[in-house]
Amino acid sequence: MSVEYDLVIIGGGSSGLVVASAAAQLKAKVALIERARLGGDCLWFGCVPSKSIIRASRAAYEVKNARRFGINCENIEIDFAKVNAYVKEAIATIEPHDSPERFRNLGVEVIFGDGQFIDRETFHVNGRFFRARAFIIATGSRPKIPPIIGLKEAGYLTNEQIFSLKERPQSIAVIGAGPIGCELGQALHRLGSEVTIISSRDRILPKEDWEAAKVVQTQFQSEGIRILTNSPCDRIEVLDDKKLLSSGERLLATVSDILVATGRIPNTESLNLEAAGVTVSQKGIIVNNKLQTTNPRIYACGDVIGGYQFTHVASYEASVVLKNALFFPFAKTNYSIIPWCIFTEPELARVGLTEEEARKQYGEDICVLKQDFALIDRAVAEAATSGFAKIVARRNGEILGAHLVGASAGELIHEVVMAMSYKLGVSALKRIIHIYPTLSEVNAKAALLLTKQRYAKNRRLQGILERFFKFRRFFS
Repeated sequence: MSVEYDLVIIGGGSSGLVVASAAAQLKAKVALIERARLGGDCLWFGCVPSKSIIRASRAAYEVKNARRFGINCENIEIDFAKVNAYVKEAIATIEPHDSPERFRNLGVEVIFGDGQFIDRETFHVNGRFFRARAFIIATGSRPKIPPIIGLKEAGYLTNEQIFSLKERPQSIAVIGAGPIGCELGQALHRLGSEVTIISSRDRILPKEDWEAAKVVQTQFQSEGIRILTNSPCDRIEVLDDKKLLSSGERLLATVSDILVATGRIPNTESLNLEAAGVTVSQKGIIVNNKLQTTNPRIYACGDVIGGYQFTHVASYEASVVLKNALFFPFAKTNYSIIPWCIFTEPELARVGLTEEEARKQYGEDICVLKQDFALIDRAVAEAATSGFAKIVARRNGEILGAHLVGASAGELIHEVVMAMSYKLGVSALKRIIHIYPTLSEVNAKAALLLTKQRYAKNRRLQGILERFFKFRRFFS
């Protein structure tokens, strides 16, 4: 079949842009179709604005608490409109990299419009019919809105509105205690809002290592953030311009605003995927390990397939799709070593298995190496002693997972990711010479614990060394 394009990419978010840029530079003929604007959730409503507002809130927190360093700053003023202006400035600085002009200059044909498949080989948009060697669906996801009675009538915010506010919410209830709810909840609290985080589970960040999540929860409570656990919100009422959130007969909170952060759902409804022979589940488009859908000429990647909903994973999936769709479908995904970080303070970063998961899989062939930041000199110097590094390994030194909660955890974990990626054992982390004083020593000291544990259990070696040093002292 003769086709006009090598690739037609549907969706201009992280994964779609990675494929479009690389394919165009390889001289493929590429069409990129986007409903609204390029950049996706990451640029406009996710990574970029959230990390910007987190940085602003951290500055406010540090100034408020500078007294512990002997610096007195009283009566600080937070201009919330200027905070969000800073957020928009960060977006505007990064946006040209994702702009239509840049991609058109690369040779990509950029089309804006809301289209759909009309059969297994054709996509229709703006009165045009696109056929290609391969299609790539990268339409991302959107906030999932829970079926809470009265929520729609009361009104609510998601991450898509929070960065456009001109005024700081006086009080806000965050429904959902995952990464988005915790990051934005802490940021808003530090910027002056009264924050209540509502979790239906027994703690915040329920998918993370329980000890690490507990450190974050303790920090939240010390700052004055109200946390309600085991409290599924099922009804909301409005009384005198206030929103009353309830769980059964129990009143949870009375607030001026509500932030919904209860997960994401894939953007698939308008694509007419049934006509294309593409199967979709509740979690997203179903793909194989080559990221082919049930129509082998149509690939999908990023949030729209569910799974790990991170920008860096979307970029990784885009690299797999690029090879398979543009050349030959031989590349396969490998999700065994996927790191991520929750950018609260302290940060919580993870890669691999939790301690609980490792014990279920390997039984007694497990050792847990835990090093507190309180024993790292740089952390003490910077008053950043909260948290720890926990490395989960087999007794032969194979690293199964790592969990860092503390200052710069998202940066520090990459050393462990590198070791796992190249199948280096725990000992590799302690053989590296780490600069003193840096926070990175937490990894080396955690790794050293395996050697100490082995020595403590080896009575025979202890006896040999004791006799050796006794002999040396006798003949010295």
